[in-house]
Amino acid sequence: MAMVSTAEYGKTSWELSVQVDQRDGDEGMRFKLRVKGDLHIGGLMLKLVEKIKAPQDWSDHALWWDQRSCWLLKTHWTLDKYGVQADADLRYTPQHKPLCLQLPNMKTVKLTVSYSAVVFKTVAEICRALNIRRPEELSLLKPPDDPSKKKKKKDKNPALDDILDMDSISGGSGGTGERHSVVSGIGEDDRLQLRFKYHCFFDLNPKYDAVRITQLYEQARWSILLEEIDCTEEEMLMFASLQYHICKMTMSTEPLDFSNEPEMDEVEAALSNLEVTLEGGNTDRILVSVDLFCCCFVTRPKRLTLRPFKEYWFVFKDTTISYYKNKETASGEPIEQLHLRGCEVVPDVNVTDKKFGIKLLLPVADGMNEVYIRCDNETQYSKWKAACTLASKGKTMAYSSYRSEVKNIQSFLQMKSLAPPPGQAAPDLDAMEMNAECFVSPRYTKKYKTKQLTARILEAHQNIARLSLNEAKMRFIQAWQSLPEFGIKYYIVRFRGSKKDELMGISYNRLIRIDMSTGLPVTTWRFANMRQWNVNWEIRQVAIEFDQNVSIAFSCVSCDCKVVHEYIGGYIFLSTRSKDQNETLDEELFHKLTGGQE
Repeated sequence: MAMVSTAEYGKTSWELSVQVDQRDGDEGMRFKLRVKGDLHIGGLMLKLVEKIKAPQDWSDHALWWDQRSCWLLKTHWTLDKYGVQADADLRYTPQHKPLCLQLPNMKTVKLTVSYSAVVFKTVAEICRALNIRRPEELSLLKPPDDPSKKKKKKDKNPALDDILDMDSISGGSGGTGERHSVVSGIGEDDRLQLRFKYHCFFDLNPKYDAVRITQLYEQARWSILLEEIDCTEEEMLMFASLQYHICKMTMSTEPLDFSNEPEMDEVEAALSNLEVTLEGGNTDRILVSVDLFCCCFVTRPKRLTLRPFKEYWFVFKDTTISYYKNKETASGEPIEQLHLRGCEVVPDVNVTDKKFGIKLLLPVADGMNEVYIRCDNETQYSKWKAACTLASKGKTMAYSSYRSEVKNIQSFLQMKSLAPPPGQAAPDLDAMEMNAECFVSPRYTKKYKTKQLTARILEAHQNIARLSLNEAKMRFIQAWQSLPEFGIKYYIVRFRGSKKDELMGISYNRLIRIDMSTGLPVTTWRFANMRQWNVNWEIRQVAIEFDQNVSIAFSCVSCDCKVVHEYIGGYIFLSTRSKDQNETLDEELFHKLTGGQE
């Protein structure tokens, strides 16, 4: 082994400055070390500890590189391999630190988390502490800066009365995806938000999910109140009545006990097992064939024309609607067949005005065809809407979920009705105490006086007054999920070969191409028909291939293409979940589907 002189060592080495945080609240001291590029990270930390000479447990400390916003967790890597040079601003700091976290109900908790772990793992730790199942549905969000608070920067001790300080969480080892660590770009004094990111809520069970249901209800409630999702006036009053009811129930002195909540209705469970059996076996073994027959009205609207609805005889079989001139001609050739697989099903309902319509957006080669179907009554609408929804997913009415879908739609319509149940007296407004403005969005507080809002909310409340607290929250969540725009994230994109910007909607099961000038869907592509997708990181373009040789490519205008890539991969990952997994998740698969390969 050749000896290196002091002069030669000085030529190949440089001075590296590292700030060391010894305890929480300490600003830290800065140490200078003479290092070479072939020094590994573990050796650098050893040199630091020897130079600090402080009797302390350093096992939780790691190196954070401020300019690159990443942790240097691979201790066997050298400084050269990481690209660390003399101008690097390194910090030797604890990986586990307190974090102020705002929950969906707007309450803030303070807990200790691993700042070096990937977000997926840290969220799992947080959810474990809060007793929230299915952490893969949630993520951390950094709220936008509030301009009104910039003048108060000098006040470093904000009031902490509204923060619940929780016990520290036992942290795991640092994750492998340094670029996706919790602290990346986020200051230690920042307050993050815990939110449901992926709107695909698996196995929502009142018996085990009291906290999850409450937080999900709160996120849904605020999305309605802040008008993040559009709803009709009738629907707004229904949501307001449910909020009023939940408030009343929450303020009651009765303790909440979910131990007796049934996991699933026995009949529904049996039907679910039957469905699994049928799906797994030969299709010839399915002996049940469910068809719908009715006299409905249909129209095909065209721009700048108003065409009235015409009456036809409709037959719904499997995933296809056929309509005929009348019942007598149903044995012959239909006027037209509508294949619903992959279509969009949009409700057009006003219970007060007895309007029960269904808008179908049917995929064709050059876009979408619109068809409006008008039903006679609530019962007919519930059956047909449920059948259309299942058919759009490639399922027939033989599936067990058809009955529950019909039941949910009927319950939803009943909640929207403003008429009091038979035999029930009208509410006494003077005897009621209600701050009606708290239950509706600003649009309706401007439109109606307080007394008018109170009267309408109480009218709607009579239909749901007997619900338990948990039932009311579940009904609110289900009604939120039934809104046409539920769970859709919108981004401005430009498709390959196009010269204009368009909107891309990403939902839990599909992509929607939307015309920005009209706001109408142009084409829908379902994840179930996706063969593969990839991102060209050099030109920042997302390319997707579907069945039947359909391929699309687009660049993102309003966001980084990583955002769209992550949503697509995340929803595909969530679609792989099943109850027999015992809630264990393939974290490696999640990162493979959502991580960028830049």
